[in-house]
Amino acid sequence: MIELRTPAEIEAMKPAGRFVAETLATLRDDTKVGTNLLAIDRRAHELIRRAGAESCYIDYHPSFGARPFGKVICTSVNDAVLHGLPFDYALRDGDLVSLDFAVSIDGWVADSAVSFVVGTPRDEDLSLIATTERALDAAIAAATVGNRIGDISAAIAEVAHGDGYSINTDFGGHGVGREMHGDPHVANDGKAGRGYPLRAGLVLALEPWFLQTTDELVTDPDGWTLRSADGSRGAHSEHTVAITEGGPIVLTDRSWLGVN
Repeated sequence: MIELRTPAEIEAMKPAGRFVAETLATLRDDTKVGTNLLAIDRRAHELIRRAGAESCYIDYHPSFGARPFGKVICTSVNDAVLHGLPFDYALRDGDLVSLDFAVSIDGWVADSAVSFVVGTPRDEDLSLIATTERALDAAIAAATVGNRIGDISAAIAEVAHGDGYSINTDFGGHGVGREMHGDPHVANDGKAGRGYPLRAGLVLALEPWFLQTTDELVTDPDGWTLRSADGSRGAHSEHTVAITEGGPIVLTDRSWLGVN
């Protein structure tokens, strides 16, 4: 069921959005060559406890997950792009890292993801990350009253295809509110003018993610981590966005922190 939020409810979602933004900025700053993925999860857990927030991941067990996730953040590295289950791995020079983080504060959820390289970057990795970020910007710009879900999907796809990337539509954006995943689904490819009409009060997590040379995924033996089928690298950018009469509001905006 698609739910619309009142202006007061959107205001009530802002603390969760700010916390998610601050936490991702902190974790990105703290993540260096040699940082262990389990240490990132422990730090995120500590920040959640301090804030009195509630993890959306730790008990999360959808049909596609082998078991409850058991951690509080997704850490996807290199050819892993989504649902990366933290494990005992120390990051190496040049690793491409995607952090995906969602919490609930006072019953309202915010969800966001960021990708970056630790140490010495490869040009092709920076280009891939930049494409996901530009696709996210295009998606946000299309998230206006009077447009349709397909306009968001088409905006993402135009950026991706323009940069030569193919698109997997199995996983994409989604509604956000009292729960982390709700209706509608927002595919990262679609036709403009099609789909559910965008109305004031709709809150969406928009999340372009692309792989360098494929659109096929395989699941790790851990039952969660999704990797490219050909070993190429992936990147993922995501924001929680409220559609209002005055335009889209990015609830997980990090720019006020001086970071993207």
